[in-house]
Formats: sequence, C-alpha cells, structure tokens
Amino acid sequence: MNYYIVIPSHNEEKFIRLTLQSIVEQTVLPKKVVVVNDHSTDDTAAIVASFATAYPFISLVNKISDAIHLPGSKVIQAFQKGLETLDEEYDIIVKADADLIFPPDYFETIITHFQSDDRIGMAGGFAYIEKNGEWILENLTDKDHIRGAFKAYRKETFQQIGGLKPAMGWDTVDELLCKFYNWKVVTDQRLQVKHLKPTGASYNKASRYKQGEAFYCLGYGFIITAIASLKLAMRKGKPLLFIDYLSGFWKAKAVKKTLLVTTAQARFIRKYRWKKMREKLF
Repeated sequence: MNYYIVIPSHNEEKFIRLTLQSIVEQTVLPKKVVVVNDHSTDDTAAIVASFATAYPFISLVNKISDAIHLPGSKVIQAFQKGLETLDEEYDIIVKADADLIFPPDYFETIITHFQSDDRIGMAGGFAYIEKNGEWILENLTDKDHIRGAFKAYRKETFQQIGGLKPAMGWDTVDELLCKFYNWKVVTDQRLQVKHLKPTGASYNKASRYKQGEAFYCLGYGFIITAIASLKLAMRKGKPLLFIDYLSGFWKAKAVKKTLLVTTAQARFIRKYRWKKMREKLF
C-alpha cells in the first residue's frame, strides 16, 4: 500500500530534522512527503530543502498565514495546502506533526493493520513525552483515540468523512465520523512515537476557550461537554480549565456557531458518547 505524508510546520527548526530523519529511516518508505512551511521565520524551510535535495520523495511547500497559533484551523489549513499538491495515487494519507520521532517500523506496522481488515479506516500509535530523562505516555486521551500528531487514514475513509475540518475538534470529529460510517479505528500500543514538544505548548491564552467551542461544534450538548471538560482539565492537571471550557461552550452556543457535523451525525455522536461512558462505569 502506498502512503503519502503531509507535515504542517511553523518554526520547527529544532525538531523537523529529527522528524524527517525518522521518516527516511522507515522500513517501508513513503511514496511522497510534503512539508508545508507555514510562515516560519527560522531555518525550517532550509532544513526541509536539504532533505528534499537528498530524497526526491520529499517536497517543500511554502505558505503565508497569520502568525497566531490557534489550535485546529491553522494546522489544518496548512495540511490542506500540502494535500492540494498531491495526486490521488495513494492508499493511505497521513497527517503528521513536525516534532515527532517515529520508530523505524511505524509505517510498516500501520500498513499491516490496514491490510488485515478492509474496514479499518484509521490507525495510529501512541505519543510519548520525555520527563525526568524517561519517555512516558502523554496521557491526554483515551487509549482508543489516535492523537492528532499522527493520523493515518485509508483513502476511502478520508474521502467519506470529508477530509479534515479546519477547526479545533478536527482530530475528534474525524474518528466520530469514522464510527458513523462504520469504519474501525485501531490503535497499537507497541508503536511509541516520541513527541518532542508538549501538546499545546505554543497556543496563546485566547485558545483556552476553543476546547469548549469544539465540544459545542461536535454536537455534544451541555452534559456531555461538562463531563468531557472536567475529564480533560483533570488530565492536564489544571482543574480551572474546566471553567474556561464551559465558557467556550456557552459562547459558541450563544452565537449559534456552525456545527462540524450534521444533525443526524450529532445525534449519533451523543448516543455513542453516552454508550462509551456507560461502558466505563459499568
């Protein structure tokens, strides 16, 4: 199976070399890698260009955008820019961050999963961060969720869910829509990806309300939003974020923010979320 990788990047000179090096050392190489240099002011573009010279399957695309790093919209707009440069001769499309180190057999294993079952629509490993000299699980989500830092989609699945949404919540709605269309989502605990920069490290303060807005746009409703907000705030070790998340939800509801899903999909998502919560409780 052929796989393409699109890597949005903004001022990643510290990490991008390590990410690309881990990709060119894969046991099964990608057919194409596009790195989107999104308005970087450091040496990101030069580093990518040096890899593109050495490896013909790597290319650099430059994009000019707002320097403010809000979660969701900026990174997916950059992803879309890279996607537009690619043909459709792929079986798997991968969105990857520019601050990762993949184990050498990462994509070989991902391909094996897709080949094992034609109803698997998404597959991925787990993110690990360095703490006190050790690499530990970046435990921000449930273990059946693929982190936004490394998403691999079967082409048919990617097309059916409508690609990636340029808004916070894109890396949750994709999996929920997979479930809606009866695709399977697979996570492999053996695949440990080193995440070199903590999640959200470059977000500004205004973005803290975006999570609550995302919950609204996913069609969660208030009760599910409250439960999800409390869970996420506690996992991040910042209980007061719970208030910010709820504020974001109510602000989005007040202006009737456009949902990321249809009415039928929102109804399915609420039913699915309640089902998952009951399973954990009982």
